[in-house]
Amino acid sequence: MVKMDSDVQTRRIVHPTERIVTGRIVRLLDGYPREVRIGQPVLVAVLAAAGVVGLLATLARSLLSAGSGAARRPFKELKKGPEYLVTPVRLRDTAGRLCEVELHGHLPQSAVHPADHVQLTLRRQADPDLPPKIERIVNLTTGQLLTPRTATLWSHLGPPLLLQATLGTLLVAVAAWFALT
Repeated sequence: MVKMDSDVQTRRIVHPTERIVTGRIVRLLDGYPREVRIGQPVLVAVLAAAGVVGLLATLARSLLSAGSGAARRPFKELKKGPEYLVTPVRLRDTAGRLCEVELHGHLPQSAVHPADHVQLTLRRQADPDLPPKIERIVNLTTGQLLTPRTATLWSHLGPPLLLQATLGTLLVAVAAWFALT
């Protein structure tokens, strides 16, 4: 009969609750994509405002018979939202606990390595089951200050669509002002 050794302690991975955590990077796990959620009302408002300018541009093209314009991404693709890289990071804090946090976005490949001494500024995520995400990294080993960047709603929609939506909103506002005066 084999006796199980109950004295063996397994190190439990914890999600830190502090805003700032200092420790050593133990491991950077494989990253995976996560999608940014886009509120449908915001997307509909932007597309409606951009549609005003789009209609005027289509009318001008048809009058001038300049040919077809660039194709717009479909609503379904815009609604899906951008994806960003999530990299789980394990570190050992100054109290000796093994902690897990998430790095959202990209950093230069040489920015953080296992065994680097780091100070992390963390933020809780909306889902309490997820580990906190890293807002800022101070790599005390190399002296680098790092801020991971992720895709946003505005970068996903893109400057051309946002400019078109802005122009559409201005045209509607001017038309409404002239209608009221």
